[in-house]
Amino acid sequence: MIVDALIERIKEYKNPTVAGLDTSFEYLPEEMKRGVQDFKGVADAVLCFNKEIVDKICDIVPCVKVQIAYYEMYGVEGMRAFAETVRYASSKGMFVMTDAKRNDIGATAECYAKAYLGETAVGERTMTAFDSDFLTVNGYLGSDGIKPFLNWMEKKDKGIFVLVKTSNPSSGELQDMKLENGKTVYEYMGSLVEKWGEGSVGKYGYSAVGAVVGATHPKQAEILRSQMPHTFFLIPGYGAQGGKADDLKVCFRKDGTGGIVNSSRGILCAYKQEKYAGLDFASAARHACIDMQKDLNNAIKG
Repeated sequence: MIVDALIERIKEYKNPTVAGLDTSFEYLPEEMKRGVQDFKGVADAVLCFNKEIVDKICDIVPCVKVQIAYYEMYGVEGMRAFAETVRYASSKGMFVMTDAKRNDIGATAECYAKAYLGETAVGERTMTAFDSDFLTVNGYLGSDGIKPFLNWMEKKDKGIFVLVKTSNPSSGELQDMKLENGKTVYEYMGSLVEKWGEGSVGKYGYSAVGAVVGATHPKQAEILRSQMPHTFFLIPGYGAQGGKADDLKVCFRKDGTGGIVNSSRGILCAYKQEKYAGLDFASAARHACIDMQKDLNNAIKG
């Protein structure tokens, strides 16, 4: 089962880190941006940047998360870079999450599920557009928006991460609202995620239906950890968004399992930090990943 395989890789590497390839052209070193005048040039440069980082971290980081918005803004060429980034990271043995937060119902949700987790028929052949191990989805349209993803997960041994308590500052405007039974909206969403995952619990006690739970809201994360014992967490917000390792340790069980922590700008732009001065961008990214690994492990085991 995919979630078991991810947990085993985390254990092997002793590293609950997912590197976010939210690669804006503006993050690239000046020499890689020089002379670029169109989306094709942007896409080529971004892809080159991503590949060098993947090459440097694939032996120490178990997973990458590729945020599709950073590629969509560069049009068709950007989506080419997205697709090739997904394929390249996978070819290097890394688990790949597509962060697309897809959200729809019925036939449209089915199309999204086919694009990232399943297969699309073309004549007598079937093909996958953007073959990912995991996909982020927005469950706030309800169960009929989730079922197509669950179906393809079961067929293809894939996973999803459903938005539950997001890391952005204004998430509480909706997610922290109280229902008549005294529970918050995010707690109720968490209960749905637990239910959706009942049929895909692996040997470590976690289902392939995970939850997005931000590191920037530790009190809410602690509540969710206690209420969602079978749900594996994708934890954004560490580093550049302000989340600290001590804040997110509540997302993990005492045995150190329970989640994987994302960092994007802290890795992609590490070469701009004074502590990594003199290193090329890929080497700086590797050092940032190692420092993050130590920081997380000290907090989780502390």
